[in-house]
Amino acid sequence: MEFSLDTGNTAWILTASALVLLMTPGLAFFYGGMVRGKSVLNMMMMSFGAMGVVSVIWVLWGYSGTFGSDIGGIIGNPLEYFGVSTITDEQSLMAAAGVPALVAVAFQATFAIITVALISGAVADRTKFGSWMVFTAVWVTLVYVPMAHMVWGGGLLGADGITSGLSTPIDFAGGTVVHINAGVAGLVLALVIGKRRGFGKEPMRPHNLPFVMLGAALLWFGWFGFNAGSEFAADGTAGRAWVNTLVATGVAMLTWLLTEKVRDGHATSLGAASGVVAGLVAITPAAAAVDTFGALGIGAVAGVLCALAVGLKYRFGYDDSLDVVGVHLVGGLVGTVLIGLFANVGDGVNGTWYPDGALNGLFYGGGVTQLATQVVVAVVAMVFSAAVTAVIAIAIKATIGLRASDEAELGGLDLAVHGEAAYETLGGGRFSGEGRTALTAAAPAARPTTEVK
Repeated sequence: MEFSLDTGNTAWILTASALVLLMTPGLAFFYGGMVRGKSVLNMMMMSFGAMGVVSVIWVLWGYSGTFGSDIGGIIGNPLEYFGVSTITDEQSLMAAAGVPALVAVAFQATFAIITVALISGAVADRTKFGSWMVFTAVWVTLVYVPMAHMVWGGGLLGADGITSGLSTPIDFAGGTVVHINAGVAGLVLALVIGKRRGFGKEPMRPHNLPFVMLGAALLWFGWFGFNAGSEFAADGTAGRAWVNTLVATGVAMLTWLLTEKVRDGHATSLGAASGVVAGLVAITPAAAAVDTFGALGIGAVAGVLCALAVGLKYRFGYDDSLDVVGVHLVGGLVGTVLIGLFANVGDGVNGTWYPDGALNGLFYGGGVTQLATQVVVAVVAMVFSAAVTAVIAIAIKATIGLRASDEAELGGLDLAVHGEAAYETLGGGRFSGEGRTALTAAAPAARPTTEVK
């Protein structure tokens, strides 16, 4: 097929790519505000580090491993488009929409970057920065790329994969590939690395709630590129995804705040920001597959369930520092599974990008087939992500180590790892020897009487 450039669609995807890339610095603010002041720079650097590592890997072998010729239903040929220097516009993932190949490469790169960065919140305050960078490189290669290929690149979790006897799985913008994947990886990594010192015994409150609110705002802004851009064209389906992203997120914030108010007596700014992210996560896989009422339903359920789920770490004893499990894993599951109830793709209302055979959800006359399909894909994705992430995390722990030293954790990773402090009162200024000396001297006194492993 001869490629025909569509400048309107191309301009939109370039814009959407920039919006999605902005989400990772937005995540840095969101996560950075939630940690204690002594480790805020380290937390933000984990997101920025992911941007650097994944950008390089993606253009070398990541894109090719995702969208190259299928190998066993698990991964694409990583050498087919190696370096993306020989890929032609006729081979573009978005060729049907008239979008050049390199624009498609750029758009998909931003998804890989944000997925890795999301994981960092689960192991905040205690991870060696060098080990995180190694984990980033290995995980995006061995987990993200195969998962994206299985779902979007023609692999086992796609239209002709393991659910071919049921229906076509629906993951419009990454509920499985991004959020379930990152949420499971965050849980596994948190279990392997262990709890923060003092977890459950000492207060570990967010140090800068305005940062958290700013981060949530940037995430919501960028997410319109994330979801509406996944249509690959500037058309009515993109408009449906945009509107659903707005309303699902709004209602998720409201139901999170209501849950907080009933449970705790307060509707908090942290709850509002977290509700925004929960709604964004949940609507991601369903953004163009449901109508307005479906989006409202998914957002409402996500706001309540994610608000309740963030407390599970205290009940079960795993230290997911910034609630990656409660928001991204639970929110991703909510959005992915509820497609089986709310999908409305059979009447032409939401466009025609789904392959023939995609069924409406249970509430729209489609029976349980789509619901079963969504559940199967979600379970397989969780098992794959958990198994491979565990191997990677255990291998790194056994070789170069995952966890920062006790002294670095107690005194703050900013000074110990980066030689900087975010605030003058915590470190005496950038590269200040006096600040480092003072914190080092104070560390033994700050050590808990009973060590928490």
